[in-house]
Amino acid sequence: MARRHWLDPLARRLLVATGQLPGETADPPPLQPPAAASLDSSHAPDSSHDQAVEQELLALKLAQDPGLRLRNASEVAHAAALGWRLDVNRASSSDWLRLPGISADQVDRLLTLQRAGVQLVGADDLQQRLQLEVATVRAWLPLLDFHWYEASARPAGPPLPDLNRASAAELAQRLPMLAADRRQRLLGERRRRPFRDLADLQNRLQLPPAVLEQLIGRVRFGPQAPRGGPDLPRPAGR
Repeated sequence: MARRHWLDPLARRLLVATGQLPGETADPPPLQPPAAASLDSSHAPDSSHDQAVEQELLALKLAQDPGLRLRNASEVAHAAALGWRLDVNRASSSDWLRLPGISADQVDRLLTLQRAGVQLVGADDLQQRLQLEVATVRAWLPLLDFHWYEASARPAGPPLPDLNRASAAELAQRLPMLAADRRQRLLGERRRRPFRDLADLQNRLQLPPAVLEQLIGRVRFGPQAPRGGPDLPRPAGR
């Protein structure tokens, strides 16, 4: 069977929806209900053609937005077929956030391991470190590369700000993505109890996803500061 032109009605509708082609004035024909469809095998959907169409559409989207987030296992497989890869032991937060189903807190844990020099050796290691479902890891696998790197001689950078101990001035200087009202709320919340991780921080401060993602790999969560710590005034004369 000869391959049809890739701009068939299905592909054209998808391209219109993504802004690649101008919209059509006429409404598309209604879909036939399953009972009305012919059972003749000669009219069965060409699954290989449909997959090729989906892959080409994803290639167009990736060309427009290299940081595009993949929505499901099918898009992961198509991206891998297009040559996209994720280097597990060198990936940035934006690389990890492309994967479907990954959380900001999981990405932060991965970057913490990376800074500590921990290298993941395979899918089982990744699954155990993040306590992932087997199906989730399998969905990501087509994109993942597990390269081993020799220990780097680069000097360590400055320590990350500890959200349970940093002063108000340090928070303002090093975390400009947090508005003043959020920093004040952070100081008040941590007096009640320390923050555990990014998920706890987001829940208690009601941070929008865009702000939370800017904090990935940029903060840490140590034990709570003692009373009279850097953000609390010390009693005079004592």
